Amino acid sequence: MNTPWQLQDAKARFSELVERALTDGPQHVTRRGVPTVVVISESEYEKSLTTRKVKKRGLLEVLRACPAPEIFDLIEEGRREPDYGRPVEHLS
Repeated sequence: MNTPWQLQDAKARFSELVERALTDGPQHVTRRGVPTVVVISESEYEKSLTTRKVKKRGLLEVLRACPAPEIFDLIEEGRREPDYGRPVEHLS
């Protein structure tokens, strides 16, 4: 990680902050010594959006996208017909 920027330095040297975000990667800014924000390039931001979209897929979608689709044949083979019970004689 790059050395964090103090907020007052980030404001005073904003152009340099942006340039470093473009060339060196994410730039962390602190306020009163506490990590507060990260300045990133537009391309990094777009990548993070794409990553989030991938994470929102359901388990079934992820499994279907896996390179071994024959796993679904095994899953289907393991399924049984539903069991509705059996008739019971009433004792009178």
